[in-house]
Amino acid sequence: MTNTTPPVRPANGRVITLTAPAASIDEETSAPGCSACEPATRQVARQLPLFPLDGETIASRSEPVPLENPFSKYVVYVDESGDHGLEKIDGNYPVFVLAFCIFHKAHYAQQVVSTIESFKFKHFGHDLVVLHETDIRKEKGGFRFSSRLHREAFLGELTSIIDTSNFILISSVIDKIRLRDRRTNPYHMALGFCLETLYEFIEEKQQHDATTHIVVECRGKKEDAELELEFRRICAGDNKFGKVLPFEIVFADKKTNSSGLQLADLVARPIGLSVVKKISQTEHLTFSKANFSAPEAVCT
Repeated sequence: MTNTTPPVRPANGRVITLTAPAASIDEETSAPGCSACEPATRQVARQLPLFPLDGETIASRSEPVPLENPFSKYVVYVDESGDHGLEKIDGNYPVFVLAFCIFHKAHYAQQVVSTIESFKFKHFGHDLVVLHETDIRKEKGGFRFSSRLHREAFLGELTSIIDTSNFILISSVIDKIRLRDRRTNPYHMALGFCLETLYEFIEEKQQHDATTHIVVECRGKKEDAELELEFRRICAGDNKFGKVLPFEIVFADKKTNSSGLQLADLVARPIGLSVVKKISQTEHLTFSKANFSAPEAVCT
């Protein structure tokens, strides 16, 4: 049985009848105290379970709706290491590094994010902490552990996560001391190289007809405006291919708790150190060669 409210007539003249479904029950019932009433079968309302049952997913309960997806199968997270300024150069770290971490979206959503979230719950009790390389290295804030044993376990597990998170790494390292054209912006130079290399990868994967989003961290209103202008200039055709590149830039707030941005932050500085210490990029990433592809440019 259903309870039907009186018709509602809106201003446009259409009549809308609101029907409230009967309360759901688990078995056939008859109206109490009415011998003339035959047993009435009421439809059991289906509720979403708290957890999936026997491998059933919410998506599997309804027919999928085919949609044209204008986006590629990949997403890119970007971070840098070092100062891109040329006036004052740190002699201990005279490089600027730009790192592009390319993830297959399905793997990123189903494996990478859940692994990092579980890691945070294990070590911090919540998932709001942002994994920042500088804070971890200097043991700031929540990364000041109660014992060295805990810190070593944390670092070991984090290294393992990076090692087993399959993603493609494109990096560009600018040696600022050897940079001949002092008018050149190291960030823009590295950006051009990384975008061109990214396009070669996307074309190889036959995703160049779809849009790939590139997520970068906000640095400041002026810096972001300059970066976006340079990004759009390169993508509009000012590149070695002379083609329009199918990329869109997305700016993320520094407080954004993005697994991809955090991984990009964690790998950028070690890349720079490998160059500063005269260690080749190939040797530095030998332990994770199954996970990384790192075409590298040391621009002078």
